[in-house]
Amino acid sequence: MSVPPPRWITDTKDGHSDWYVERFRTMAAEGADLAGEARLVDAMVPRGARLLDAGCGPGRVGGELHRRGHTVVGVDVDPVLIAAAEEDHPGPTWLVGDLAELDLPARGIDEPFDLAVMAGNVMVFLAPGTEAEVLRRVGRHVGPDGAVVVGFHVHRELPLDAFDRAVGEAGLRIEHRFATWDLRAWSDDADFAVTVLRHP
Repeated sequence: MSVPPPRWITDTKDGHSDWYVERFRTMAAEGADLAGEARLVDAMVPRGARLLDAGCGPGRVGGELHRRGHTVVGVDVDPVLIAAAEEDHPGPTWLVGDLAELDLPARGIDEPFDLAVMAGNVMVFLAPGTEAEVLRRVGRHVGPDGAVVVGFHVHRELPLDAFDRAVGEAGLRIEHRFATWDLRAWSDDADFAVTVLRHP
């Protein structure tokens, strides 16, 4: 049975990927702070950690983590975004791939990661019904003491209770939840959730 394509592919207009790349290039050129997610991840891992940027887009998070001395592998389903990551953020390993079929050992990357990050609303761009499988596959690539950190807007296509069910189905547990990447306290009326997941 084939895996349905992510919403990023089916629900965005032609040219959206190029617009997305240029949007973040412009923000970077204007001096916008685009490293908030990377700062949190950097604080959670030892120096020289192995990090998986799952749904890496054009590489802004993984690129920053590489500059901070970590070994980074980034995976995204969109070849336009991966090409931009390779151009703008050389150093990490950037791969085209669907997270619902993620199997890095099959591509020669066998060593587990210290942490996986899913930033930039990755969860809401997945194909409906694949959320648990994506979390399971990403979690399988993280070592026993590692974490999966996920951030997304909770009032879009994926309600938070549905995400929490997917976490359980994936065999992971919720360790922490915050309302922002700079660790503001979670509340039920927050429109964004940053969740730290661990193996049981």
